[in-house]
Amino acid sequence: IKPVKLRWTQAWRRMNKKGKVEEGGKKKTRKAQKFQKAIVGLSLDDLKKKKAQKPELRQAREAAAKEAKQRSAQKKPAAKVAVPKGKADKGAKLPKGGGGPKAGKDFKGKK
Repeated sequence: IKPVKLRWTQAWRRMNKKGKVEEGGKKKTRKAQKFQKAIVGLSLDDLKKKKAQKPELRQAREAAAKEAKQRSAQKKPAAKVAVPKGKADKGAKLPKGGGGPKAGKDFKGKK
């Protein structure tokens, strides 16, 4: 039988925090403070302005941006020049496998 399991032992009293009266009580932990940081492309002021906007305005602006993005995406494929797959640089094929040094006599790593 372990002494910690017997209620009348010092070990049990120590485990269950009996006997000693705590002077300070429990230690108080600090709550993490929230703060905002600027991100790439947006300064902190811009971020705060965007957050302060009404949600309807924000959604309208985002929708307009999406629409503009889609228009620009539709324009790009039409401007591309079509290149047949079979006739694109046949002589420039690289051999399979790594082009690094071979592990031979002067290999100084782990084997």
